[in-house]
Amino acid sequence: MLHNDAENVRSLPPPRSFTGSALFIRTFDEGMALVEETARYLDGPGRDEARSLSRKGAILYAGESMRVTTRMMQAASWLLVQRAVHDGDMEPDQASSGRYRLGSKEICLGTATENTEELLPAALRDLLARSESLYRRIARLDEVLFGHGRDTVPGAHRHWNRLEQVFGAE
Repeated sequence: MLHNDAENVRSLPPPRSFTGSALFIRTFDEGMALVEETARYLDGPGRDEARSLSRKGAILYAGESMRVTTRMMQAASWLLVQRAVHDGDMEPDQASSGRYRLGSKEICLGTATENTEELLPAALRDLLARSESLYRRIARLDEVLFGHGRDTVPGAHRHWNRLEQVFGAE
């Protein structure tokens, strides 16, 4: 696990150098293993466990399994793009474009409104926690590597700020 790598994230080398680093290799290996583990669980034991849940639990399970799947898809996509940079199949500036940045943050960083301890199987709760940790680490890496080109102000506020810039704030 990479819980002690926060200091390393703050002082990352340029994208191409970073993708050859031990930090990236560990994150890539952990991410791909978690993708596989999640898929095996959701296609196997998770289906069986979901059948035995209450109606409320089954609805929560459906939503949270979609959340973990979205997290894993976003993480895997980002990691594969960074590996393409390392392999020379993609230029770092291309990887920094919005198209290849980590996405779906509203979904991936959201939390269940219900008490998951009582309603969801332990294996899914574990995958949810580990996938969130991985996604948050990758989000920090993405911001450190490429944050300079991204507007960090959310939706309507970003548009309001642009209007103020164009027409001047009073």
